[in-house]
Amino acid sequence: MPHLTSARTGAATTGVRTAVGVPGYAHPLLAPAQWAELARPGAPLHWVVLNVANGPGSRPDPHCLEAAGRLRNAGVRVLGHLDASYGARPRADLVTEAHRFHDWYRVDGFLLDRCPAERTALPEVRRTVAALRGIGDRPHIVLGHGTHPHPGYAENADQLVTFAGPWSDYRWSQVAEWTADYPPDRFCHFVHGVPLGHLDEALRITRWQGAATVYLTDRTDRGGRADPWEAMPGYWDEIVSRIGTGVSEC
Repeated sequence: MPHLTSARTGAATTGVRTAVGVPGYAHPLLAPAQWAELARPGAPLHWVVLNVANGPGSRPDPHCLEAAGRLRNAGVRVLGHLDASYGARPRADLVTEAHRFHDWYRVDGFLLDRCPAERTALPEVRRTVAALRGIGDRPHIVLGHGTHPHPGYAENADQLVTFAGPWSDYRWSQVAEWTADYPPDRFCHFVHGVPLGHLDEALRITRWQGAATVYLTDRTDRGGRADPWEAMPGYWDEIVSRIGTGVSEC
C-alpha cells in the first residue's frame, strides 16, 4: 500500500486552477436540460464523460450525437466511457468500444472506469492505453481507479481518478505521498453526498491534496441503490461561482 499523508506540501499554492470533470449524467433523452447546461459558455469544465449504454451502445444514438456535438462546439472535451471491470474485460472489447465512441461521437478521449489499481494489472492496462492512444488525435486518457493505484499507473495516462466515494470518507481522506512528484492536473476526485454547507471545505481538500479536476455533488448512492453521478448537483450554480470561469487546460 502506498504511504499516505494528510496533505501534499505546496499543492495548494501551485497556481493550477481547479475545474470540473463530469463522470457522466443520465442519457440526454432523460436529462436534456442538464446536458444543455454543461454547454453554457463559461462553465468551468475540464471534460464530460459520455456513457450511452454502459459504453457506446450498439448503434449511433441521435440524442447523444446532439449532446456531444453541442459540448464540442462549446469547446468542452468529451470522453467516452469504457468499463474495465477491474481488469475482467478483454482488451479487444475495450478497444472496439473506443473505436465506436470515436467513429460515432468524435470523442476527445476515454475514461477507463473501474480500472485496476494493483501492480500486477499494470502491464495489461499499459497495453490497453497504448491501443487507445492510437484512436483519434492525441486522445485524453483518464484511468478511473477511485483510489490511489500503484505509482506506475501515473506514467500511462493523462489523469488518474484517485478518489471516488462519499463525503464522509473524503473529509478524512489522505493522499499518497508519491503524487507529490506530479502536478495537480494529473489527478481527479469524485465526491458524492457533499452538503452545500461543506462545499468550500471540500474544494479546499481537493486543492490541498493536489487534484486539479473535481466533481462534487449533493446526490448520494442511497445505500448502493442509486448512481450519485447521473444527475447534476442541486448546487451546480454555486460550484460554477466558487470555481470560477478561468480554467487552465489539462
